[in-house]
Amino acid sequence: MDYTYTIIDSDAVSNLQLHAFLDEYGDFDCINSTTNPNDGLNDILKYSPDIVFINLNHDYASIFLMVMEIHQYVNELPILIGIATSKDYAYDAIKNGFFDYWLQPFNEFDIRKSLLKLKKRMPKEKAPATLCLKSYNDFQYLNTNDILYLKADNNTTEFFMKDGTITNAYKTLKTFEKTLPNNFMRIHQSYIVNTDYVSRINFGKSICALKTVNEHLPFSKTYKKNMDNLKKVLSRNTLSSLN
Repeated sequence: MDYTYTIIDSDAVSNLQLHAFLDEYGDFDCINSTTNPNDGLNDILKYSPDIVFINLNHDYASIFLMVMEIHQYVNELPILIGIATSKDYAYDAIKNGFFDYWLQPFNEFDIRKSLLKLKKRMPKEKAPATLCLKSYNDFQYLNTNDILYLKADNNTTEFFMKDGTITNAYKTLKTFEKTLPNNFMRIHQSYIVNTDYVSRINFGKSICALKTVNEHLPFSKTYKKNMDNLKKVLSRNTLSSLN
């Protein structure tokens, strides 16, 4: 499973550099980024990220007040990593429970060591590969690797399987959005897709095609950010050819 993170940074260049470094590792998923401590706190409470990257170069006093405020609302703090152009705020960061402190310009070797240390401290468990659908005394088990996509049908959900079968569950799509492994992504109010089966993304027509079946699923503007992230993931280990 991926580590989720948010960024609090008013410097657009610094923000992009940090995204670029983390994209290299493949198991860090950006939820959102904000430019100030107030919006950053809202992100932390809303999304419960594993990691929060905080630029301390601007308004650092408000940042540390925000960190103190987090304690009022959550039992377990996310891992905090401070970034700055100097060591001026390192003591305050350590005193406020920051996990690490990255100096700018970023050093790839230092970041690699820090992220490996983070993974050792907070190892991610693999999500179970079997999903159990319960209805009264009926228990049905689905291998998540065989699910192509999920479709909302009023207050029920249809599971479209690789072998062509369709299984119904008497729960909403939102219920499964939170329980399925990370390779499942919400792309539309009515669809969750297994990204392992996505073979094409057409941003002009707002559709994605699936492997093994002649299916095209729509994605909506609301979930376009998810599709942008999926494009990055799928492009990491592919050969690129522009027509």
